[in-house]
Amino acid sequence: MNENIPPGYLNIMGYVDESEVNGPGCRAVVWVQGCLRECPSCFNPDSWSFETNQLISIEELATKILRNKRNQGVTFSGGEPFWQAYGLSLLAKKLKAEGLNVMSFSGFTLEELQSAKAPPDAKLLLAELDILIDGPFVESQKINSPDSPVSSRNQRVHIFNPALKDQINWASDQIEIHILKDGTRIVTGFWGQLGLS
Repeated sequence: MNENIPPGYLNIMGYVDESEVNGPGCRAVVWVQGCLRECPSCFNPDSWSFETNQLISIEELATKILRNKRNQGVTFSGGEPFWQAYGLSLLAKKLKAEGLNVMSFSGFTLEELQSAKAPPDAKLLLAELDILIDGPFVESQKINSPDSPVSSRNQRVHIFNPALKDQINWASDQIEIHILKDGTRIVTGFWGQLGLS
């Protein structure tokens, strides 16, 4: 959607290492910039704009993720990852070659991502995913449960890698606060918009 993203780059909103509330195990999380849905009660409304936020090369981001040996995988969130499907598919390929698993959240359903109306290159990113959480967040169907990996009842967990079927053990009602070296804080998890970030 953002034609200003140079080839080999991603436009991201944020990044953290060592998250344990955004998928199985300890993982990096990449929040991409840009989403058309504007869901009420969205956790990351700052991610809606397609304006350039932080441009980072796929190579640099892969190096950053792999540098932290605690990262067992990476999660793409947003914004809407599938609006940058091609770049994320390249990043996913690099990380999978090094043994990491790859997961994505999406406001699109799997059926939409497999259809002719899907964002460009959606199938390339789908082919690299081990897990997909699909469907938009719907406030009236929200779930606050330590047993649910999704935030609203309409969302589904698709496990494409059978090795991960017994690792769907994170809960959508958990939060983490990451304090970065410069003192800024990133709050992630279901209650990520508590005014703490």
